[in-house]
Amino acid sequence: MYGEEAVVGEVVAGLREVFGHVVCVDDGSRDASAAVAAAAGARVVRHPVNLGQGAALRTGIEFALLDPDARHLVTFDADGQHRVADAVRMVELLRTGGYDVVLGSRFLGAAPGLPRGRRALLRAAAAATRLSTGIAVTDAHNGLRALSRRFAERLEITLPGMAHASEITAAVGRLAARWVEVPVTIDYTDYARAKGQRSINSVNIAFEVSVHQLFRSRR
Repeated sequence: MYGEEAVVGEVVAGLREVFGHVVCVDDGSRDASAAVAAAAGARVVRHPVNLGQGAALRTGIEFALLDPDARHLVTFDADGQHRVADAVRMVELLRTGGYDVVLGSRFLGAAPGLPRGRRALLRAAAAATRLSTGIAVTDAHNGLRALSRRFAERLEITLPGMAHASEITAAVGRLAARWVEVPVTIDYTDYARAKGQRSINSVNIAFEVSVHQLFRSRR
């Protein structure tokens, strides 16, 4: 999370109603995000400076895996866009469906308030991810995911910024993970839209992924 003081307390409280452990990674916030999350019941891990969403996700997963009893992990955005009921359903699929990874898709589900331009960019990103990874996802940059411990332990996130989402999808194929994509709802509130990515970030993501794949292919 970064600068989510206004909403993170409510997000953590909702998760704590159904999940025993909630970890928040404060990625160098300059406001009271960390204190608000801790007061709501989260374990807070802090980056001294802003490193990017991929780096924060890597830190959170590594911290969660320190608990030997953790069998399933959920990645969940701090800005209030995701619904707890969707996360619960996805974890249940891990438990009963024999999957390693459950990915949320707003395009199989719903995204009320999603701007038209943003919709087009997300669909283009999904198409590019399908071409580069061979994984037939419809929503490559959805932050709501459920991971088995087995997959999380083998996952390597090396891209610190937003392009980590494509990296995770590529890992699904590389690790031959059993996966499924399910409908979820992403709520585009006025707050979430105000904090959303600018269009230029899609270009940055594409560049970062391309450079990463180039270096990986030369290993």
